[in-house]
Amino acid sequence: MPPIRILIVDDAVVVRKALADGLSHDPDLEVVGTASNGRLALAKLQTLRADVILLDIEMPEMNGLEAIPEIRKILPKAPIIMFSTLTERGAEATLDALSLGATDYVTKPSNMDMGSTSANITAELIPKIRALCHLPMVRLTPASGVLPPPVKESAIIRTRPTSFRPARISIVTIGVSTGGPDALGILLPSIPAKFPLPIVVAQHMPPVFTAMLAKRLAEKSSVPVRECTSGDVLEPGCVWIAPGDYHMVVQRENNRGILRTNQEARENFCRPAVDVLFRSVAQMYGANALGVILTGMGQDGLKGCEALCAAGASVIVQDEASSVVWGMPGFVARAGLAEKILPLDQIAGEINRRVAAQLPLQLAHQN
Repeated sequence: MPPIRILIVDDAVVVRKALADGLSHDPDLEVVGTASNGRLALAKLQTLRADVILLDIEMPEMNGLEAIPEIRKILPKAPIIMFSTLTERGAEATLDALSLGATDYVTKPSNMDMGSTSANITAELIPKIRALCHLPMVRLTPASGVLPPPVKESAIIRTRPTSFRPARISIVTIGVSTGGPDALGILLPSIPAKFPLPIVVAQHMPPVFTAMLAKRLAEKSSVPVRECTSGDVLEPGCVWIAPGDYHMVVQRENNRGILRTNQEARENFCRPAVDVLFRSVAQMYGANALGVILTGMGQDGLKGCEALCAAGASVIVQDEASSVVWGMPGFVARAGLAEKILPLDQIAGEINRRVAAQLPLQLAHQN
């Protein structure tokens, strides 16, 4: 296959050079052009075939947010990856970019020293480009540029028998990564105002970003959406999002469900990690949980879904066609752990249907 062609758009010469040098470690990627602002990028795209655009947000003449709609007119489906700062302003602009049509983002190291930038490119940017362009995931060695053969994944998809479905759901737990803000922006507004269960979410995002995401989702949803604070009591009809750089777990304290956060070791290179949250839900709720895996790269959530299924709980995953990256849901589906594989726009309806069907059972139990 020919290499993936990348256009870098950033007003800082040092950033453009760092990105180009870092991406050169992967022989499947090729930087075919650079531009210092959105207007110059658009001019180059008229004659330059680019598969991926790396786009800064703050630039003179035409910034990243202004450029996205214009790029989409030329390249409707090419991945646009934002390069944003880890600040409240950067988080807000990044979420704006995603809503305008950007595909994903990576955060800039705060000091922009070459060592941190190179490490960030190798650990985060290159895997995202490969995932978004449907290249096999490989482990990269920056010093040598050597790429070992990829691990082959089974193409067999098996759904789990519906006989495992629990009689009563007491909590919904959601894991999501790449493409998550838009996916949650479709799912959560379809949850009714008096939803009778708590919903807990692990979204791969850094600090500041998760608080901004919760705020935006709350504005468009009928249910309250909050970034978790350690010690929050689980309540029906509320959504909690794990804070960036913290794992979130559920625990039983004084006969109540409590949310706790910690900074224990990353799992699957992530904190928050879906596996950590799902394992705690499986331990506390057992069969009375419903797990949902949405779009995302990597396999975080696989072991957590194994724990849920071992406890008798059900798992639903997003289908490949509606996912930005079918990594996380794909791994769960290929493992035969998913009871249903659904398009994104059908998942909220499935959750609501299952919960509505059990309401008479809950009323009878209360009486």
